Amino acid sequence: MIDQKIATMESVLKHQPCGSNEVTQFEKIHTVVFKNPVEASENVAAEIGDLIRSKAEEGLPCVLGLATGSTPKSVYKELIRLHKEDGLSFKNVHTFNLDEYFGLQPYDMRSYHFFMHEQLFDNIDIPEENIHIPSGIVPEKEIVDYCRAYEQKIESLGGIDLQILGIGRTGHIGFNEPGSHVNSRTRRVTLDHLTISDAGPAFDGVENVPRKAITMGVGTIMNAKRVIIMAWGSSKASISQRAIEGEVSDLIPSTFLQHHDNTTFVMDEAASGELTRFKTPWLVGAANWSEAEIKKAVIWLSLKLGKPILKLTDENYAENEMSSLIDEHGPAYNINIKVFNRLQHTITGWPGGKPNADDTYRPERALPVSKRVVVFSPHPDDDAISMGGTVMRLLEQGHEVHIVNQTSGSNAVFDDDVIRYLQFFKDANQHFLLESDILEEKFNLMMDMLNKKKSGDEDSASIKLMKGLIRRGETKASARFSGVKEGNVHFLDMPFYQNKQNRNLTNEDIKSIIDILEKVRPHQVFLAGDLADPHGTHRICYDAILQALDVIRDKVWFGDCYVWMYRGAWQEWNVDQIEMAVPLSPDELMKKRKTIFKHQSQKDFVMFKGDDNREFWERSEARNRATANTYRKLGLAEYEAMEGFVKLNLEETD
Repeated sequence: MIDQKIATMESVLKHQPCGSNEVTQFEKIHTVVFKNPVEASENVAAEIGDLIRSKAEEGLPCVLGLATGSTPKSVYKELIRLHKEDGLSFKNVHTFNLDEYFGLQPYDMRSYHFFMHEQLFDNIDIPEENIHIPSGIVPEKEIVDYCRAYEQKIESLGGIDLQILGIGRTGHIGFNEPGSHVNSRTRRVTLDHLTISDAGPAFDGVENVPRKAITMGVGTIMNAKRVIIMAWGSSKASISQRAIEGEVSDLIPSTFLQHHDNTTFVMDEAASGELTRFKTPWLVGAANWSEAEIKKAVIWLSLKLGKPILKLTDENYAENEMSSLIDEHGPAYNINIKVFNRLQHTITGWPGGKPNADDTYRPERALPVSKRVVVFSPHPDDDAISMGGTVMRLLEQGHEVHIVNQTSGSNAVFDDDVIRYLQFFKDANQHFLLESDILEEKFNLMMDMLNKKKSGDEDSASIKLMKGLIRRGETKASARFSGVKEGNVHFLDMPFYQNKQNRNLTNEDIKSIIDILEKVRPHQVFLAGDLADPHGTHRICYDAILQALDVIRDKVWFGDCYVWMYRGAWQEWNVDQIEMAVPLSPDELMKKRKTIFKHQSQKDFVMFKGDDNREFWERSEARNRATANTYRKLGLAEYEAMEGFVKLNLEETD
């Protein structure tokens, strides 16, 4: 989609001010879009490196404003590489961090002080005295003076030369939550409930997240000479669009950056999806009217006007900035029929292919009649939530289905569930007269660990194992209910998942995926393309599969394998993206619900549910019904629900 080669984003800013051409006319902040976060981060780091060097050559300090969270991690990783491999020195650098949770000790693993030292400072040559991070343990009566002194330190060095920002899902920058004033300065704030929810995984549940923080103010950020704000992933698409194209409002503090004269918004493709130039390019004269673009535009027009596709007229197209489509591919009747047929061909009750049928226009091929299918599930319940109905349909139609759980899911199990199972084991042993000194000792040891555990403490290996076994048992129950053979349920327990601070893929992670694929040699692979997961596990699991597929793509057996992506837990495919839609009857939808219910530790009270208060089964059903309803609105057959899939094109992932 995007191929933008630049030396630094500052050079792009000089040549392309925001809104300077028709395509970017709705953008009020200069925006640069890269294919992926790695490429984007390398460019951000390159600009930081150039600034540090130029300041050093002038004998001046370089003052950086730094952010925490998952967004800047890859930038810091590249800065470390520049230091170690290219000799970039940070001896003239002074840093000021945006924020810190109030009440956390500096070396608490959840503190931003700990984060910054682990992710950057301990790996470069910056003098310790040049590092400034807000303290979370300032006595109450000293907070005002402390915050004023933090501002004065920045001013004494001539102000911030370059401020790095991420964007929160409330639109916050730093911890400047909705309602923050444009002139606000460093201060203590109360965190928004969505910010607290997003931080839940790091604190083993939202109930443990601090409710207050110290943050630089919007005014402090606006005084920076240059600002780079970054966003990765589709979960940031909507709020990024509002920050870039929306009206300035204190309800979305990032919109204040529209009034900063040297800001660049850096995004990956997924985060840019809601910008006008990508979502509806025909409105800015940028449509190339490819087959995909035509389908997307016609669906958009149909839904906008509330008219079935086959009822759209030439006038409807002309009145909605789509005259060029009529000129090139019209009249409307021809366009309508073509798009309607394409949508019709996505619907199939045979997700593994229909035997003895013409498969010319079907999403899946007819042969082989009985296929081997691998369904990858990032967490132990994602397969049931996202494609439980399709799994049951595949099994009913005689296909060999393997469920492959990529992670243990142990991080999402409450301690109370472990206590419940431990007590069950003890009672069962006593009832069946199987008690032994070893079992009693182990029981007492684990109970003692849980009773003494404090918020932020990491689980012991035995507790992690116990939580993983709980999820494993639930997965087996769910698979058994669906009809999957017990020997076809696999657990990779990918090592990256066990490290909450540094979730970097290893060769062992990739090898575990390659091994299962080589063992099964599937005709179909299903994987999670649900990259809006705010906790990042889905994206890491997705990347791991892509790397594994890249290794095996030249294997003879893989030449006969289709790879499909599902969504559901955190978002759903748009209908214009869907290439296979599997309808579900009311009975099938109810049976799918029951497969999700088998994951009991994730029922009623989910540890990491993001900003959606509904349980996962409720989200899943709502999205499946919404997909079916959209097909109905477009003029196609009416179904109770639909699960949607997109075929992965490996060439596009290179």
